[in-house]
Amino acid sequence: MHLIIGGARSGKSRYAQQQAMQAESVTANPVHYIATATPFDHEMRERIAKHQHDRPAHWLTWEAPLLLAEQLCDLPDNDIVLIDCLTLWLNNHLYEAPAQDFSALFDALIRCMQQRRGVTYVVANEVGLGVIPVGDVSRRFVDLAGWLNQKTAQYADKVTFMAAGLPMHLKGNE
Repeated sequence: MHLIIGGARSGKSRYAQQQAMQAESVTANPVHYIATATPFDHEMRERIAKHQHDRPAHWLTWEAPLLLAEQLCDLPDNDIVLIDCLTLWLNNHLYEAPAQDFSALFDALIRCMQQRRGVTYVVANEVGLGVIPVGDVSRRFVDLAGWLNQKTAQYADKVTFMAAGLPMHLKGNE
């Protein structure tokens, strides 16, 4: 598993796509792109359209705004998977079921990631670098995102932090 983390517009998705294309060319295994975004407004629809335009047309695309672990576990475990992104998936869960057990939700996803033999690229936002947000829902989101990122990074073989389009290798890279 390779976690690619960074701020908004840091180049995370582009870098993850480049990595997946390289893996695809080496292994000839198909790439499964798991999208977690929901088109809740015009701006988000535009972002989704840009991501759709930017990725190779032959990649297999799956929409999993909530059932990410289930979708991941259903895919062939030798194929390449690119999940974009954990932060939107978390946001969807916080909106749909704010009282659920997030620790259990995170553990189920990590278990699916660990069972895979093929490479899994996971994109996530680092949202904890700024000031502490005002409002309990915003603070809870930042806390949950931080814990999810820590847990994912703990089990990842590689972790890359993106800033200004530049990859900084934090774990497992030469």
